[in-house]
Amino acid sequence: LKLPIQNVHLIPAAIGEGFQYHHAEPTYLMMTYWIPESPSTLPSSASHQVGIGAFVLNEEEKVLVVQEKNGPLRGSGVWKMPTGLINQAEDICAGAVREVKEETGVDTEFLEIVGFRHGYHMCFEKSDLLFMCVLNPKSTKIVKQEGEIEAAQWMPLKEFQDQPFNKEDTLQKEMIDIFIAHSMGHYKGFISKKVQFGSYLYKSQNFKCRR
Repeated sequence: LKLPIQNVHLIPAAIGEGFQYHHAEPTYLMMTYWIPESPSTLPSSASHQVGIGAFVLNEEEKVLVVQEKNGPLRGSGVWKMPTGLINQAEDICAGAVREVKEETGVDTEFLEIVGFRHGYHMCFEKSDLLFMCVLNPKSTKIVKQEGEIEAAQWMPLKEFQDQPFNKEDTLQKEMIDIFIAHSMGHYKGFISKKVQFGSYLYKSQNFKCRR
C-alpha cells in the first residue's frame, strides 16, 4: 500500500487492517500486509548506502586531498581523499568522477575499484559500503566546494601517507597501502564495463574468457 503524503490521515485505518510500515520517502509511505499464514518473505527496506573514496594521483606524485568543513574530521587538520555518496540511479564510476569534481573542481577519468569497506550501524543505523576508486586527473586547477570543503590541494604522496591519522587508524592505513601498491603497479583492481542499459560490470583486468 503506497500512501501519498496527502493521504497520511489513512494510516490509522491501514494499521487497523493489519498493515505495517515498510519504508518512507519524502512524498509517500509504503505499507505492507503479508496474507499467507507463514513468516513474511517480503524484502526489507533499503539497508545500505553506497559511497566512494577517490584516490587521484598526478604525474608529480601528488595526491588530491581535502579538509572537511562539516564532516567528522572537521577542524582536525587531517587531509583526506575526496569522498561522497552515490546518488540513486548513478553508477559507482560516474559517482566517483562527480564527487571529485564537486569537491575540488578537478576533472578526472575513472580507472579502477581496488577494494571496498563494509561498515555497520552507520547513518540512520544502516550499513555502509565504501568503494575505493582510482581516478586519473584530466585537469589540475582546484576550485573547492564552498559548502562542504574547508581546503583542497595537491599534496606529496609521502606527506599524505605520513599524517599521524593515516598511520594510527588501521583501516585508513590499509586503504592507503592498497592505493600506493596500485600506483606502483603491484596491485590490480576492477575495471568497469557497461554491459546493458543501467548496468555496469566490474571485473578483474586479469580475466580472460576461455571458450
